[in-house]
Amino acid sequence: MSWAERAFGAVQSKLPLTVSQGITAAYFKAQTAYKVGSRGTHSASQSISLLPAMKFKILPALTDNYMYLLVDDATKEAAIVDPVAPETVMDAVQAEGVSLTTFLTTHHHWDHAGGNKKMAELAQGLRVLGGDDRIDALTQKVGHGDELTLGSLAIKCLFTPCHTTGHICYYVTSGENTPAVFTGDTLFLGGCGRFFEGTADQMHKALVETLGVLPDETKVFCGHEYSLQNLKYGRHVEPKNEVVQAKIAWCEEKRALNPPEPTVPSTIGEEKQINPFMRVNEPTVQTHAGKDTPIETMAALRAEKDNFKAPK
Repeated sequence: MSWAERAFGAVQSKLPLTVSQGITAAYFKAQTAYKVGSRGTHSASQSISLLPAMKFKILPALTDNYMYLLVDDATKEAAIVDPVAPETVMDAVQAEGVSLTTFLTTHHHWDHAGGNKKMAELAQGLRVLGGDDRIDALTQKVGHGDELTLGSLAIKCLFTPCHTTGHICYYVTSGENTPAVFTGDTLFLGGCGRFFEGTADQMHKALVETLGVLPDETKVFCGHEYSLQNLKYGRHVEPKNEVVQAKIAWCEEKRALNPPEPTVPSTIGEEKQINPFMRVNEPTVQTHAGKDTPIETMAALRAEKDNFKAPK
């Protein structure tokens, strides 16, 4: 995050919510036009199937966000995760020939929930889920352990406060299918979200005690394309971690394509090998941080990462 982005965040946090949202929307739209330009999107759209039941459509948005169209292949019922770009979502719904019934909102920040109101107008009568009253068009507030269905898919809500006080991750299962989790800005490939409204203790609980106990094969679909920045910080923390080195090389290949391809999803098992914020119990990570407890290590890593500039 640049100094300008930090300054913008500091100013907008002091304003009333409605004013703040309007300014934030204008900021993100300007950033998208500047950074993405005529290319249109920061990454290629991509479909992933976890046979026989689950299908995912990765939908790039803004400068580095990801939205996800989740489809129950048997019934063609669909949910959209963080629909910040409504037109892109509706185009995908039409192209896939599915029935959109649900919004799964991870948190209230504009680059995730900013499209909710317009989406609700374009596709009326849908359920809009989230864990925070600040989320636009919310119809059902959810909490930790709440469950719902999408066709034959089971969705469990996981409360992961820290980045925001109402952050929810969504864990999706279906019989013998490989499970998946949508982690918003709590868990990224190789990293985690800033502690805007929480503490190191909360992020430790979210990453290690809540997400870290999911099956290792669980696919992780995060909210942003931050992989290379995060992994280069992971290499800084653990320069001898060969798994991190290999993942950097893989991500660089994906991002060098034209158009660049998404580096998501990772898996929970992979994150335990490459993500310093999920490795705060490891002696190598604690030594780097100069701390001897996981939570102190979490706090030290986040403080360092907030000002880390990855070598090019």
